[in-house]
Amino acid sequence: MSLRTGTAGRGRAGAVLGVDSGGSGLRVALAPAAGGSPLTWSSPVPVGTGGRGIDAPELLERVLPAARRLLHEAGSPGCDAVCVGAAGMATLGDDLHAVLPGVLRAELGARRLALASDAVTAYAGALGQRPGVVVAAGTGVIALGTALGPEGSWRRADGWGHLLGDCGGGAWIGRAGLEAAMRAFDGRAGGSPALLARLEAVLGPACGLPGKLYPRPDRPAVLASFAPEVGRCAPDDPVAAGILREAARHIAASAAAACPPAVSPDAAPGVAAPEVALTGGLFRMGEPLLSPLQEELQMQLPQARMTTAQGDPLAGALRVATALTEDSLALPVDGALLRVVC
Repeated sequence: MSLRTGTAGRGRAGAVLGVDSGGSGLRVALAPAAGGSPLTWSSPVPVGTGGRGIDAPELLERVLPAARRLLHEAGSPGCDAVCVGAAGMATLGDDLHAVLPGVLRAELGARRLALASDAVTAYAGALGQRPGVVVAAGTGVIALGTALGPEGSWRRADGWGHLLGDCGGGAWIGRAGLEAAMRAFDGRAGGSPALLARLEAVLGPACGLPGKLYPRPDRPAVLASFAPEVGRCAPDDPVAAGILREAARHIAASAAAACPPAVSPDAAPGVAAPEVALTGGLFRMGEPLLSPLQEELQMQLPQARMTTAQGDPLAGALRVATALTEDSLALPVDGALLRVVC
């Protein structure tokens, strides 16, 4: 758990709160509603899930004390608006939708609240409120696009979890790398001695891997933890390089599927090229993944214009909360990926 403090805006009355709840932990940020450096708190422990999906009492048990500390540090009496971005909000957010609005109003004074998929906060962090496509990749991968405007809506591709999708994400790469290692261990064709060596260096004897992996409740995270090893082997190992090329094809295919019609590759002449931004920890792998991904994006979205993500999902949550205070939210509100409670 960590607490980091900024300085700008300390002592101002109005504030907005952003929450980023994902597979790699929980983060909270408080910023002046008029702009300024945020105060932040983080924990590497993710929020659990139960019968009603993401565990609202657990999230509140951790977010509320952090928010109170940040409000005290900022000298702010309460929050004008809160945006909670959570992995699985669209499919596992029933408990959050039922519980959070009343509690956050009562405990933090929040007048406006947005409950969003972490893909939406990733989009807002990367592109703000401009049309385009954002690919967020970490343990999993999801692409989200929108043309905005009166008829704008979200176009989503993948993000279905490691059993049904998340193709090209960290768990997908890690599993493919471990599978190639086990093929080498068995002496089967297509195996990678290099990946087998990395498996045994970081996880122990290959024959013991099933016993270490299958009982774990956090299997996607364990699989994803091996993805960097695939990246390290890729420059010298054709099997690892092939895994990353296939991952790049999947990621680019999701970006192409999420590209809104108004900016699709077959759009009429003169239509602005779509902006495509990449965000998430997977892309810190660097050249071994980014090089084939750039090639795939050029083939699958030839008119796309790559742009650097402006910020991360936590910054996106603050942007959404700030837009609520200014009545300037332009992102599609659909009740699933993004729900606003006033």
